[in-house]
Amino acid sequence: MIYKVVVSQFTKMLGNLLAILDETAKYSDEKKFDVEDLLQFRLAPDQFNLMRQLQIACDTAKFGAARLTDTENSAPEHVDSEKTLSEIKARIESVISYLGGFSPEDFAASAEQRITQPRWKGKSLSGQEYLIQHLAPNFYFHITTAYAILRHNGVNIGKKIYLGALPYREAA
Repeated sequence: MIYKVVVSQFTKMLGNLLAILDETAKYSDEKKFDVEDLLQFRLAPDQFNLMRQLQIACDTAKFGAARLTDTENSAPEHVDSEKTLSEIKARIESVISYLGGFSPEDFAASAEQRITQPRWKGKSLSGQEYLIQHLAPNFYFHITTAYAILRHNGVNIGKKIYLGALPYREAA
């Protein structure tokens, strides 16, 4: 279950984010403005801008997988130097590629593993608690905030592109 959320679902959402950014580029072409201008927008003065939201979504996915599999040293390094749409898309693609290197077996012991971070000041969560209480909500927060910044600025995106393809089946 943890593998399906962290690898399968996060990969899907990062792919949906790429599709959203493609729509953003189309929108800027249609409206004749520099798409990079949107990367500096934020919803509130005390909130991170779009670029930072995208960077954090990437970091949350890659470090979440790394922490849950006790492979934190293998996570790709990103120095938060992206300035353009193409640079942030390359970062998203690198995280998708990184997640693709995991197998379900890599997560076999992750539910019971103790996860900690420096800002937790010596406290920890089980892997399952980390996934449910911190990792998934944090990941979706930054993806949703990025979506909201773009939607607020007029990019023609909706829930369908946010959710992406669903595995529908015929009713029984």
